Amino acid sequence: MSDAHFIEPMPCLAVKKLPEGDAWQYELKLDGYRALAVKHEGQVAFSRNRKRFNGRFPAVAAAFAKLPNDTVIDGEIVAIDESGRPSFSRLQNFSANANANAITFYAFDMPMWKGEDLRMQAARKAS
Repeated sequence: MSDAHFIEPMPCLAVKKLPEGDAWQYELKLDGYRALAVKHEGQVAFSRNRKRFNGRFPAVAAAFAKLPNDTVIDGEIVAIDESGRPSFSRLQNFSANANANAITFYAFDMPMWKGEDLRMQAARKAS
């Protein structure tokens, strides 16, 4: 068991041809802000590149506050337009006073759950 902490998210890699095989998983490009939620000792640090998003997206931070201690979730904050599509322009202009329902957090990965580092579990199961 260990304490939750900021874990540098794996960056996207642009390629001309997607690799094939069962070992590969893909994430959709959602045109939002990559973000990491870290809950430790009852406190949530919700950030991108260690810049906190708690004040800008308080509804998302409040949702993360319900997670168990020492949990880390990697994902992306996305603003959804009237037609249900991601809108980066809307995200850039979003304020904490706006409609919180226009913001969605898409979780990609959970590197840590209740103090258990899960990053190597998939590799252990595959071998």
